[in-house]
Amino acid sequence: MPILTAALLVLQSAQPVADDQAASAQPPAPPPPACASEEHDGFDFWVGEWDVSINGRDGKVANSTIERVSTGCVIREHWQPLSGRDGTSMSFLNPASNRWEQVWVGSDGRRVEFAGGIHEGKMVLTGFWAGSGPNGEDALVRMTYSLQEDGSVRQFGEASTDQGLSWQTGFDLIYRPKAPTE
Repeated sequence: MPILTAALLVLQSAQPVADDQAASAQPPAPPPPACASEEHDGFDFWVGEWDVSINGRDGKVANSTIERVSTGCVIREHWQPLSGRDGTSMSFLNPASNRWEQVWVGSDGRRVEFAGGIHEGKMVLTGFWAGSGPNGEDALVRMTYSLQEDGSVRQFGEASTDQGLSWQTGFDLIYRPKAPTE
């Protein structure tokens, strides 16, 4: 076969691929992130920059920064009280149990683990917290986070020193969105 004929055959076989053929030859789009679901969005109402006060009282007691991190799989809080010890919590939906879990570590190095989930539109997390009872005894602590009509979030904490038979209020906080800075 003459060289010219062979070159023409190569050029003819190298025709541009139609757009629909090129699109089908591309790899498929990656799946959505592992933590992009309605269940993972269940605690998003707590995400934000907050001024924190005691419910029913004037005056701020803390700042709190709460953000989604780790590709949206973790909600991280940085608690910054105006006095006292700061700390960090990490909240996440455990894929094995399909329950929400929270790990709190304070600046004193103590760690507390909570578990629970959304109940009647509120996030309810419960865990054993050594030394957190009304008189410094060990207690079961239940925290209920609820979105308020004005956009604030209430964090209501209760303690039980009798394994959940009775509960006493431990804290009652309101998280109000920080005013935007100009």
